[in-house]
Amino acid sequence: MNIEEFREFCLQLKGAHESFPFDESTLVFKVGNKMFALMGLDNIDSPTANIKGDPERNIQLREEYEGINPGFHMNKKHWNTITLDSDVKDSLIRELTRESYNLVVKSLTKKIRTESGL
Repeated sequence: MNIEEFREFCLQLKGAHESFPFDESTLVFKVGNKMFALMGLDNIDSPTANIKGDPERNIQLREEYEGINPGFHMNKKHWNTITLDSDVKDSLIRELTRESYNLVVKSLTKKIRTESGL
């Protein structure tokens, strides 16, 4: 998976939007104003994305895949960094991104979910 494919997938998720809240090279994907994924655009040779996940599953994934590591500059219990062009299949990247999105949607208040049409 490349950067643009990852970006397109994230933006297909209901209510998702992108922004650059930190700097001009860190693309952040949010739903209901909470992050579910982010990626650095300054390393196109080996693109990575940070994705939120279940802490126990995060550990299992890190043990199983070379391309999944503790979240860079993130809470390493809850976030993984995935190298997009690694041993991690595109289908798994999409699955994990969808799970991250769902975790964030679940954490939103009912009011925000209703206002966002989620």
